[in-house]
Amino acid sequence: MSDQDRPTPTSGPLTGLRVVDLTTSYAGPTASMYLADLGADVIKVERPGTGDDARSWGPPFVQSSSAWFASANRNKRSVVVNLRDPEGRATLRTLIGKADVFMENLNPGKLEALDIDHVRLRADFPHLIYCAMSGFGLDGPDHTLPGYDLAAQARSGLMSVTGAKGGAPQRVSTALSDVVTGMCAALAISAAVVRQRAEGIGDLIDVSLLDSDLAVMAPRIAAFMAGDPEPSPSGGTDSVLAIYQSFRTADRDLVIAIGNDAMWRRFCVAIGLPELAEDNDLSENAGRRAHRTRLADLVGARLTERTAAEWQQILGDAGIPCSLVQSLSEVVADPQVLARESLLPVPGTGATMHSVRSPFRFSSIPDPRNTRFPELGEHTVEVLTEHGYSSAAIARLRERGAIEATGTETHGAR
Repeated sequence: MSDQDRPTPTSGPLTGLRVVDLTTSYAGPTASMYLADLGADVIKVERPGTGDDARSWGPPFVQSSSAWFASANRNKRSVVVNLRDPEGRATLRTLIGKADVFMENLNPGKLEALDIDHVRLRADFPHLIYCAMSGFGLDGPDHTLPGYDLAAQARSGLMSVTGAKGGAPQRVSTALSDVVTGMCAALAISAAVVRQRAEGIGDLIDVSLLDSDLAVMAPRIAAFMAGDPEPSPSGGTDSVLAIYQSFRTADRDLVIAIGNDAMWRRFCVAIGLPELAEDNDLSENAGRRAHRTRLADLVGARLTERTAAEWQQILGDAGIPCSLVQSLSEVVADPQVLARESLLPVPGTGATMHSVRSPFRFSSIPDPRNTRFPELGEHTVEVLTEHGYSSAAIARLRERGAIEATGTETHGAR
């Protein structure tokens, strides 16, 4: 592997931070990818044979690699360690002992059996930031339950407010819980790193899918507990604001977001219903909410008279936030998305595979780190050598099955 291809930290704010990531699937890998994007050296520890569960998630597969896996694992190095072998466990502890951050999403009982639970590791390595990622948290009656995105969306109430009006609850059709949890973990770890670098001490970070989805639901929970009726699927028409929903135009759907009273008045004039702007019962949002159904019918009827593009021009000129409801084929060709270089071609795939750039920009990182996701065990020898293992010691560990290593195939970086 050449120096150019190796995911070496350059100018990111987390340069010099070493992360040992034992997580699998999507939430944990998303978190560690964001840390890697910011300059951290992420060592992805995987099990022999199959590695991270997400390596098999598909189709689609490109060159036998999962698109889902690629989307959450750029800028990392892969080390394969057999945790069923005592020397494999000892090897993992060596990696952890020299790391700044350790991330895991294993069952508490398994962690204790492997001697890598947070109580043991924080006692042995006081400088370590230990990030435990789970479905439901480290305590409470259900802390041992396995967690998945679907279960978290259901239990948090998110599904109860999602779906067509009068229809059955629906899952938000993406790995929302996982991605948000990954963002929360990356934020918490970055905050802990500030203190670690200043004071030399670590911390225990407890991040769960349920807590993350509860955070997503915060405004709905707050409104309900303050007296609002319990919400149900509404097709997105039950925001605290009115008008704030999608409408059918002459050719396709358009969303319109009326954020304040002045905007409402401009909107009414723009669509040719000035009488609504003059109606005192509708001058404030509370009144518009009370008359939401009638207003939606009136506005909806007017919007069917023109195409979405025509209304975009009219409403844009009036300063009214609106947007087409875009399909993914439109999203990936969106001029703003392209201008922001939000889609990163995966090196070595001829632009047949992409990941999405982290949702933040740093002036100190003008060009995003974009090293190809690692092959399973691609960096085992490299990482162990950096940690002081001799060639003979590595060969012995490979022979007994404590570690696995693949070839050193190189892939170009963006």
